[in-house]
Amino acid sequence: MLTRIDHIGIACHDLEKTVEFYVSTYGFEVFHTEVNEEQGVREAMLKINETSDGGASYLQLLEPIREDSTVAKWLAKNGEGVHHIAFGTADVDADAASVREKGVRVLYDEPRRGSMGSRITFLHPKDCHGVLTELVTSAPAES
Repeated sequence: MLTRIDHIGIACHDLEKTVEFYVSTYGFEVFHTEVNEEQGVREAMLKINETSDGGASYLQLLEPIREDSTVAKWLAKNGEGVHHIAFGTADVDADAASVREKGVRVLYDEPRRGSMGSRITFLHPKDCHGVLTELVTSAPAES
């Protein structure tokens, strides 16, 4: 069961410049940064708020690190802007299977590693009214 909007992914050409815009304009703070080699991006997660299920909502700023990455190809075609929306779920495997049974194409056979140790999969935008949709199960909280 989807529990929240986990994040909205925004593709950009210059991560530092885009981070500076969101920090100076809205007062957001950078919560986490990383390079995801598998997906070919550098990213910054800007925390917006906490949520009732113990998670949070973020803006995820994505800059490609290589030309063959999905984000680089998307930027070349569409320019900077909203790339995807991600919904949080306690069980990405079960929710991916559920939507697959309803005829929605799930892009990964098995969930992959996402930001901050999460597990993710994507749903085909043509099956989601033109919106690339991500399902995210956050990494367990460290005790």
